[in-house]
Amino acid sequence: MTVINLNRQTAAEAELLSAYAAALSDLPGDGAVMAVRDRLSHALKTDGLPTRRIESWHYTDLKNLLKAMPKDQAGKVEVVDPLIAKTQVLPLANGSADRAALALGFSATPFADKLLSGEAAALLADRGGDDTIGRINGSFVKDGYVLDIPAGAEIEDAIELQAVQAGGASHMRHSAQFGAGAKAVVIERHLAVTSAQALVSAVSSLTLEQGAEVTWIIVQQQGLADTHFGQINVVLKGDAKLKLFVINAGGKLVRQEIHVVTAGAGADLTLRGVNLLGGESHTDVTMTLGHDVPDTTSTEIIRSVVFDRAKGVFQGQIRVAPDAQKTDARMACNTLLMSDDAEFSVKPELEIFADDVQCAHGATVADIDRNHLYYLMARGIPARKARALLVNAFVAEIVEELEDEALVEALEAVISNWLEKHG
Repeated sequence: MTVINLNRQTAAEAELLSAYAAALSDLPGDGAVMAVRDRLSHALKTDGLPTRRIESWHYTDLKNLLKAMPKDQAGKVEVVDPLIAKTQVLPLANGSADRAALALGFSATPFADKLLSGEAAALLADRGGDDTIGRINGSFVKDGYVLDIPAGAEIEDAIELQAVQAGGASHMRHSAQFGAGAKAVVIERHLAVTSAQALVSAVSSLTLEQGAEVTWIIVQQQGLADTHFGQINVVLKGDAKLKLFVINAGGKLVRQEIHVVTAGAGADLTLRGVNLLGGESHTDVTMTLGHDVPDTTSTEIIRSVVFDRAKGVFQGQIRVAPDAQKTDARMACNTLLMSDDAEFSVKPELEIFADDVQCAHGATVADIDRNHLYYLMARGIPARKARALLVNAFVAEIVEELEDEALVEALEAVISNWLEKHG
């Protein structure tokens, strides 16, 4: 029998558990789903929020960083303009899917339907003892989208999963299956439209079958007071190719987890990340990548710019299994510290159990190159604008790897707009 000392609970932990009890009657799900929810909530109660003692949360002491749950109810929101034109928008207003927006050309159903039927019970299982995001999301999730892109389909227009939040708490989950040879571009967008405090959790699970080619872009633009917990779980089958781009340009407390498994020969992951941090925000990007079979490849490049008293974290673990010969995996994290009070922690890890592999990792933390700054200023460019140009070039280089010109311009605009406000 487990004895729980309630006196050790923080205010946020107590509010989280109280919120679950209060929300039970409104949470969709059959008996199997509700049993999983109860198990996840009980695990949160028993284990509490993670502290520095949990290795994967060492740099993000959530027990101390998460101060309170949002007090206000979410306000009314409407669909906003998509990030790029010619986009199939699947909106989530405060975490609720819009049945009227379901598109043609592929199957898209609300995740709430899977909860009600019980099909989602298996999807809600957490990843283990350190999966706090999975436990929170699985306890509270109400909706999201289930995408099924059939084999051989080439979706011409990008799909935007548009999550617009107006304060309060919302929890969404997406499940996406890409058939053999399917091609698609998906934008997972999180956008705050008010200054009201919000707590958002979003979990996406992707499976790419043989030869599928997918570009998945996460654009996180929560408010200055918001908490955002994101997690994406990916399985890559043989010759599947995933280009995953993550841009964090908002939020007070952010944790974005990326978990990828290469499960078929020829699978390839391209991960690119941009973190724009200012104020007293805390942003943590944590990745685990398992090369489980022979002849797979991956490259990961994370670029971060840290202003003011902000703190950033990148943890990247690449594990090469004993049978995963001919693996080629390379990881780099580059950071610009724009203030003496800014902080960034980097923890790259390689666990290699095969001998015929090529693996490398590297990390740099620096300020603006003074020679480059002098060069621009000597040509009449004011210091502030010169610094902005250099910072923009540092992060925009990552985005330019995308082949879609409209998408590149849209993401560069997100970066430029953030830098204009914080630079």
